[in-house]
Formats: sequence, structure tokens, C-alpha cells
Amino acid sequence: MKRGILTIALLATSIAGCTPEEPNALDKLGIVPIKVKELSVEAWVADENDERLKGLMFVTADELAPLQDGRARGMIFIFESDQRNGFWMKNTIIDLDIAYIREDFAIVQTFTMAALDERSYVPRFPYRYALEVPAGVFAREGIAEGDLVDIPSSVLKRPQ
Repeated sequence: MKRGILTIALLATSIAGCTPEEPNALDKLGIVPIKVKELSVEAWVADENDERLKGLMFVTADELAPLQDGRARGMIFIFESDQRNGFWMKNTIIDLDIAYIREDFAIVQTFTMAALDERSYVPRFPYRYALEVPAGVFAREGIAEGDLVDIPSSVLKRPQ
């Protein structure tokens, strides 16, 4: 039992040491169109480790407000290989929906994550991409497990 507690303590310490204290410079990130069913998202691209660590931390509801043409705003996380780790909401000040997406672009699981929640939202299956949008968007659009996500090939990373 002591070993399990020590493992958890070490994990918490390592995560805390990697917590960014400033937001991503959104204006410096690439932007791509993402499509899921009828939902169109203008997504910032987080494809480098530092960008993925910061994600949408400190981003306000105004910064994620829908565009004038009705498209949603969000962030697409691009990984080089399958992932099993979860996302958390430390320093994220608004509720978000997340879709974990397989290499074949099918959604494996979605969550609505609470602002500032430090528990990890871990999907049941491995994923290659993750899409975050303001909370409630997926429910409103009927987006769920099994739906396909259209991600431009220009931002995809392939295993080495």
C-alpha cells in the first residue's frame, strides 16, 4: 500500500512541476478547420509538447466564443503516436468538451470537463488526437463516440 501512495505522490509532484504558468500565445499557433458531422470548428493547432502542455489554460470564454459565421472555436492536439494519458483542467478557467480521436479519425470517447478540475479525464482506449471546444457544443451537435472527425492532413504527424 505504501508503494502505491508513493507512486501517486511522485506522479502528482512530476505533474505539478510541468504545469505552465502562462497561456499559449494563440496568435502564434496555426489554425485549421475541423469538421465533425455538421459542426465546423476553427481550431488552434497544438502539435508541440509545450503547446500541448499549455492547451487552453487561461483562455477566456470570449476567446473561445463562436465566430460571426457560426463556426466554433477550439484546439486540436496532434500527437506522433497513440496516447493513453488523460487531460486535466488545471489553470483552465472555462468548462470544455473533449473528444479523444483514434488514428482512423473516429471518436473513442468524449467528456465534459469542469473548469479548474485537477482530476484526469482518461479515455477507455488509446487516441492519437484530441479536440477541445467550449462545454456543451458536443451535446448540442449530437457528437458522440464513433463519429468521424475531418482533420486536415497538413497538420497530421506520422510515427517515425
